[in-house]
Amino acid sequence: MEIIKIVGIALIALIIIILLKQYKPEFAIYVGLLTGVLILGLVLAQLTGIINLIQNIANKASINSTFITLLIKITGIAFLSEFAVSICKDSEEGAIASKIELGSKIIIISMSIPIISSLLELILKILP
Repeated sequence: MEIIKIVGIALIALIIIILLKQYKPEFAIYVGLLTGVLILGLVLAQLTGIINLIQNIANKASINSTFITLLIKITGIAFLSEFAVSICKDSEEGAIASKIELGSKIIIISMSIPIISSLLELILKILP
C-alpha cells in the first residue's frame, strides 16, 4: 500500500509547511522539496518495473528499441520538468516555472524528431 505511505508523508509535510510558514517561511520550500524527493524515491521501484515491462513488450513486438528508449526519456523529462515547475510555483517563482516549461517542451520536441520522421516515412511508403 504505497499510496497510504505517499498520502501520509504528504499530509505530514503539509502540516509542517503550514507551521513553518508562520515562523520560518524560508524553510518551508525545503520541506516541500524533501517531500517530493522522498515520494519520488518511493515510486521509483514501480517506475523501473513499468520501464522493464514496456521494453519486454517492445522486444516481443519487434519495435525498434531506440524509439522505446526515446519515449521513456521524453516521459522522464516531462515528469522531472513538472516536478521542477511545481517547486517553482510553490516558491512563487512563476517566471522561472514558465521558462522550465518552455525549455522542456522544446527539448521534448527536438527529441521526438526521429520518431516523427520515421512515422512520416512509413506514411509515405503506405500512400501510393
